[in-house]
Amino acid sequence: MNADERDQTHHDFAEVVNMTAGELEKWLDSADSKAVGQKDGGGESTGHASGRRIVGLLRAKKAELSDADLAHMRKVVGYVLRHLAQRPSGDIADTPWRYSLMNWGHDPLSR
Repeated sequence: MNADERDQTHHDFAEVVNMTAGELEKWLDSADSKAVGQKDGGGESTGHASGRRIVGLLRAKKAELSDADLAHMRKVVGYVLRHLAQRPSGDIADTPWRYSLMNWGHDPLSR
């Protein structure tokens, strides 16, 4: 991946992930966070596992990011954008839709 692609990925990730590492870490400890999403064989949802990785990405320096990190960042961007396009009608405050997005670092009720 060239420098321009790395910069674009970093920019896009920063645009969609609107929770801080601390906010996301606290959210991931909640029962609501653990209750949503597609579970893997170990009982943790894909989004919850992604959220744990996102916490690390948010705390990493840009120069420290590996190609695998950048690939995960692109995956996060894609997921968030697809999920936002499926916004349900009505109040979303206490919905699995919002909670799933929050596992991926995006709170649709924030910023």
